Amino acid sequence: MSGTGKSTALAELGRRGFQVVDTDEPPWSEWSEEDGGYVWREELIAELLSSEHEPTLYVSGTVSNQGRFYPRFDAVVLLRAPAEVLLRRIEGRTTNRYGKTNEERRLILSHLAEVEPLLRATCTHEIDSTQSIGEVVAELVEIGLRVRPASPRDG
Repeated sequence: MSGTGKSTALAELGRRGFQVVDTDEPPWSEWSEEDGGYVWREELIAELLSSEHEPTLYVSGTVSNQGRFYPRFDAVVLLRAPAEVLLRRIEGRTTNRYGKTNEERRLILSHLAEVEPLLRATCTHEIDSTQSIGEVVAELVEIGLRVRPASPRDG
């Protein structure tokens, strides 16, 4: 969902030394006429997920074919925020032009109403992203630790 803080959280996780992949960035996604939107390039995502990752790998994105990969993730986390928060964040951001037009804003609200419930039904964790980025990232790290306990060499 646009404006929930995925990219900001991912950047902070990366600064803390975690492996991160933002699938909104090339080469991970491509436009699909058949699906009417961006989809993950399945061969690249499969390759990414086929190897061990130390420290924890965090992958971010929202595309129509992501559910095909859920069994390969240790956790699927939904970042959520109310519509007014999403729209305020999108209006103020300078790193991404998406969501600046009225048409895009209407689509974001439509996704919030129609897609977020589907994501909520299939996620393993949900985080209120109206919290500070530090709190959101702390929750993400905690989830990562719970699903991938520290190995003996870590502690």
